Amino acid sequence: MSNHPGIGRGVTVVPKLCTTDRPDAMSTETATNPESTTPEQASDPRALTVENVERVLDELRPYLMADGGNVEIVELDGPVVKVRLQGACGSCPSSTMTLKMGIERKLRESIPEVTEVVQVL
Repeated sequence: MSNHPGIGRGVTVVPKLCTTDRPDAMSTETATNPESTTPEQASDPRALTVENVERVLDELRPYLMADGGNVEIVELDGPVVKVRLQGACGSCPSSTMTLKMGIERKLRESIPEVTEVVQVL
């Protein structure tokens, strides 16, 4: 059995793809685009809302932060989630794999309305 929490229970783990020794590479600032939500959406953890996307990203952040990176929501554009990779993740050669195989995959599993996650520079 793995030491990673959630493995074997449907949780996606972002693999360790890059490392950095830069202490300033880890930013925890997150800018959100406030959107109006109905009471039904606010109570449904699978609805496409900024709050639910943040909740899913919060599950992934420890893995990103371990490599000196982070992720922030830039915008929800219909079913497309636009994010900005920060710190070491922003300049990592493996950032596309992290974005598609880690972040997008987990968001699509958790929030079925999400069709794509794109990186905004």
